[in-house]
Amino acid sequence: MLGNFSYCNPTKLYFGDDSLKFLGNELKKYGDNVLLVYGGGSIKRNGIYEDVIEILRAAGKNVAELPGVMPNPTLQKLYEGIEAARKQRTDMILAVGGGSVCDYAKALSVSVNCSEDPWDKYFIRFEEPECETLPVGCVLTMAGTGSEMNAGAVITNPEKKLKIGHVFADEKIMPRFSILNPKYTLTLPKYQMVAGVYDIFNHICEQYFSGDDDNTSDYISEGLMRSLLHSSRKAVKDPLNYEARSNLMWTATWALNTLVAKGKSCDWMIHMLGQSVGAMTNATHGMTLAAVSLQYYRHILTYALPKFARFAANVWDVCVNGKTEEEIAREGLAAMEGWMKHLGLVMNITELGATKEMIPDLVKGTLILKGGYKVLDESEVAEIFRRSL
Repeated sequence: MLGNFSYCNPTKLYFGDDSLKFLGNELKKYGDNVLLVYGGGSIKRNGIYEDVIEILRAAGKNVAELPGVMPNPTLQKLYEGIEAARKQRTDMILAVGGGSVCDYAKALSVSVNCSEDPWDKYFIRFEEPECETLPVGCVLTMAGTGSEMNAGAVITNPEKKLKIGHVFADEKIMPRFSILNPKYTLTLPKYQMVAGVYDIFNHICEQYFSGDDDNTSDYISEGLMRSLLHSSRKAVKDPLNYEARSNLMWTATWALNTLVAKGKSCDWMIHMLGQSVGAMTNATHGMTLAAVSLQYYRHILTYALPKFARFAANVWDVCVNGKTEEEIAREGLAAMEGWMKHLGLVMNITELGATKEMIPDLVKGTLILKGGYKVLDESEVAEIFRRSL
């Protein structure tokens, strides 16, 4: 491994079908006023809400509720949360839901005591908080984002047609604890499940497809990807397979808790492309990634043939005998495409509501990063979107 790095991840995880019972012990560490943040109401239908409320009451907490966090949390919703937390004098934020709810809770954590506009400070200037931040705990109900064990937050500004993520540098912004019960994911519709699967896969790829050195992180990534492929096929065949769903949930956490990013420059351009699509269409995050991935990878393939060939051989079991490096690499992407279609992923942005006329705005909303094998220019971004229609 080349370069220098530090690693710290303070999030405490409770994993398994009995994991919620540890919530009460964690709540004792924080003040009396808890802001309960959740999404559209599925936690009330499946009984998770009542279980959490019962534990909060038993812990003697004063609970204020903030429902309605949407899949792509908006700036207006962030402002609403700031007002609610200030009114309650919130001591801690408890997020119950998927990655969007966890992302939102962290964005709220750094904004409640901030005197500046959070959009400008955190998502335009990418500054770090100078104010006191609120502790966050998560009860995860969907596997995919890895938000339960990192310091990232993504907020959408519909007015400006921008969806921007900020990975904060300070580990205190990571959730103090996260509860991961795979049973909570069993009732998800297939569309959401497979979108989460691809989000996991792409998180690993964004870190894997960078650098040319012999890096331990790449070997870990390949193992995670192989596990994900195995479990995703089992879960699509039998959505109630607890073992498969538990493996997906655990892989999601390790895909984006910064472990496999160590020693890597990281790419993240698929996320930039996908988030631009999401800002324009409000489409499901994992599907926006799936819709642009293959066209992006085919575009950069010749700049990183050794890594794509390794990916084909070590992840997809492509036979390398008698083939050129490019043939191996392209066969690997073909295998990846077959797996994506088997899952039922969206394979183009047209299906998500994007049109040819949107391409100038999609390009404008795409942040161009420099961590991958090819730094794109705007004409290349436009071409990738055109091929993704």
